[in-house]
Amino acid sequence: MTITQELVPVRSSRSFLSRLSYDARLRGYLLILPTLLFVGLSLVYPLGLLVFNSFWRQEGLDIIRDFTFANYATFLGSASQLLILGKSLLVSLAATVIVVVFSYPIAAYIAFGVHRHKTLWLLAVTIPFWTSYLLRVFAWKIILGYNGVINSSLIALGIIDKPLEILLYNPFAVVLTLAHAWAPFALLPIFISLSRIDKSLIEASRDLGDSMFHVFRRVILPLSTPGVVAASLLIFIPTVGDYVTPQLVGGTSGLMVGNLVQSMFGRANNWPLGAAISVATMIAVTAAACIFLQVTSRYGSTKGGRA
Repeated sequence: MTITQELVPVRSSRSFLSRLSYDARLRGYLLILPTLLFVGLSLVYPLGLLVFNSFWRQEGLDIIRDFTFANYATFLGSASQLLILGKSLLVSLAATVIVVVFSYPIAAYIAFGVHRHKTLWLLAVTIPFWTSYLLRVFAWKIILGYNGVINSSLIALGIIDKPLEILLYNPFAVVLTLAHAWAPFALLPIFISLSRIDKSLIEASRDLGDSMFHVFRRVILPLSTPGVVAASLLIFIPTVGDYVTPQLVGGTSGLMVGNLVQSMFGRANNWPLGAAISVATMIAVTAAACIFLQVTSRYGSTKGGRA
């Protein structure tokens, strides 16, 4: 048998394997095609239309499809609108920090302290989602109102003589309501991250003489950083554009960029400017998220290097 005759079966087997690989990839593409079409039609297309709309201009009720940066110049040149964007980022950041700080101990207790019926505990966490988001916001409006639960209780206890007016219609009310409404979005990712930690690492650290504080700082917190990062992004990104909560409990001093966008697409009837504000907000949120991811990745690498 010649060398050429020996190579023929090898080449045929390789072509057969490559054909199988191609068929497998083709079936994979066909499998995800409906999802890609749905994402394209429901997300990519509207987002692309929003970006294009931001470069057009409005004259009366007509949208003139001429390429221009006038909308971005108008937004960047307005100190009041930039102030609203900055305040929105700060309000969302405050709500994110409060939620993560208060959710972490609860998630840690469920992950390490609860040995039975963890599902019931997690189910209890989701109880706020059993009601409408709008109803939850209205509930806080009743609690913080002039004649609400807090003022009525303080008057009944003799702590104050007349209702406090500073509890509602300000950024504090917005932060508090957002923190309550989005708390489960932080608790669940943190719990999942904590539950995946190998308990033997904690026991080994304790056997080596570390206190619980050092165990938390050197072992638990670095290993649960992915859950904290996921929780922070899940809260920060959507709350920046929230307009229902600021409108109901924020008042004029608690308005956020979502209310500004809603007014541009509503009463002001200036869709291109509203689109430009939306795109600028997405860029600002993306930049903030990238900075946060960079900081947390450096923290994780520093802890890993020390370990």
